[in-house]
Amino acid sequence: MIQEIQISNLGVITEATLPLGPGLTVVTGETGAGKTMVITALSLLLGRRADAGAVRNGAKHALAEAVVHLPPDHHVLDAAGQAGAFIEPAGENSELLLSRSLSAQGRSRATIGGRSAPVGLLAELGHDLVAVHGQSDQIRLKEPVAQRDALDRFAGSSLSRTLSNYQRAYRQWRSAAKELASLKTESRNRVREAENLRLALDEIDSLDPQPGEDESLREQSMKLGNVESLRTASQQAQAVIDSEDFENPGVTTLVETARGVLAQASDDDAGLAAFAERAAELGILASELSSDLAAYVADLDEEGPERLAQIEARRADLSKLMRKYAPSIDEVLAWASESRIRLEQLGGDDSRIEALEVEVVDLEHKVASLASDLSDARRKAAKKLSTQVSAELKALAMPDAKLVIEVNELDEPGAFGQDAISMLLAPHAGASPRPLGKGASGGELSRVMLAIEVVLAAVDPVPTFVFDEVDQGVGGKAAVAIGERLAMLAKHVQVIVVTHLPQVAAYADRHIRVIKNSDAKSKAGAGYTASDVISLDQEARVKELARMLAGQEESDTAQAHAEELLEEAQNLVSSLTSKKPVKA
Repeated sequence: MIQEIQISNLGVITEATLPLGPGLTVVTGETGAGKTMVITALSLLLGRRADAGAVRNGAKHALAEAVVHLPPDHHVLDAAGQAGAFIEPAGENSELLLSRSLSAQGRSRATIGGRSAPVGLLAELGHDLVAVHGQSDQIRLKEPVAQRDALDRFAGSSLSRTLSNYQRAYRQWRSAAKELASLKTESRNRVREAENLRLALDEIDSLDPQPGEDESLREQSMKLGNVESLRTASQQAQAVIDSEDFENPGVTTLVETARGVLAQASDDDAGLAAFAERAAELGILASELSSDLAAYVADLDEEGPERLAQIEARRADLSKLMRKYAPSIDEVLAWASESRIRLEQLGGDDSRIEALEVEVVDLEHKVASLASDLSDARRKAAKKLSTQVSAELKALAMPDAKLVIEVNELDEPGAFGQDAISMLLAPHAGASPRPLGKGASGGELSRVMLAIEVVLAAVDPVPTFVFDEVDQGVGGKAAVAIGERLAMLAKHVQVIVVTHLPQVAAYADRHIRVIKNSDAKSKAGAGYTASDVISLDQEARVKELARMLAGQEESDTAQAHAEELLEEAQNLVSSLTSKKPVKA
């Protein structure tokens, strides 16, 4: 719960400290005194959107701080600790400091336990610490999600366990169904891929390309395309080797002549004999070269234009493969080898799809069964909650009002079951139930909210409830009833109420008054409006109630009336301690 709130330069409040504690605390004051700044400060501390216009005129920034006491094992402390917050011991509890500053330019900064933190984390923690109900905040209960959450909270741990099991099964079901759909889609893609690979490999196999064949054919094509020049060059070279012309002898003749000369002189020098043998080898090589050239020319004559046409046709076929699959025939063959492996993989069995189909059906049945269990539990809880809230409404001066909670089946299951929860209000006898907010005035809706919170308080409450003039539009016996119900709620949780009704304020365990001071002076000497916040003792409470009752806090008659109201309220508050708390 919140032990203390400190406010600086917020609205008309310059500096203020609100000492809080367990039970019911009311905040009162004249219109315009700054009572709503208490709610504004709490909104800042709860991480809500900050408005730079809330900074007091002339101030550079506004500051709101709260000291919160929680049990050491509270999950909020765990979340704050993970963010690096410093948490101090405070007797049996632990103390956490929350703060939020707001500059006049609109910049905002949050700290949790003395450490800077994102405003989003402040909002996350605040959601589990404080529930604020005001004329605008009542919209929350109009939302189907909030209505379902309220009903589930009331139903308690049994429904919570069922919901947890349902959500686990639902996640498994959706995951398995998603994987199955993906595999089936992929399966169709795999079939298409396999067919394309099969066609491609058939095309390649039908041509049966050989490694390096594209380069070999290119060389043959170039050769046959220049056959005349090749023949001429070959024949000329052969003539140079084999010429028997006396004036221009060929290589063979010249080499033979050189060998003979060397052989005749070899008797005088053994070294010349070796040269003679080498010359003989040259003659043999020249003769072989001549024979090879003759064979080459003969081959050219045999291949002719028909062979060139065949080569060009083969090259055209291979070029198609290279355009489709790879830049060269060697790379086409490598692609084909990899594709044969891939084709084998694509031809595997569909056992995973078959297993998933069975799993999805089983999980679908499990989800449907758990959704039915959830619906049954919610209908049972809805009937009980409706009865208890309707009873509270009678005590809140709405004797013929009835809260109707409908649990309708959705077309398909969702993350929270297959139910649509609708809270309807029949404010008068004979009136048809209508959605909250459509069939009730602001004051009636305030009492509906209070009735629901009173019933839910003993189930799973947040530590602190704040009501901002939810008693607006009511008076007389209804106001007294609201005060009594707020006191009942305060037996379970900390309750802070901003009110203008003395019948409500009289039930407080703690009374804080906001006083407007229009005679304040700034440092420059200019006048401005400021407000002070004071905690009232018994005598001051009587005067404040007298002011709220008759506008005459010094009137003996008004004070006597205030004393009587206060005494009756406090006696009733004392009697509440002996009453059993509301059970779900």
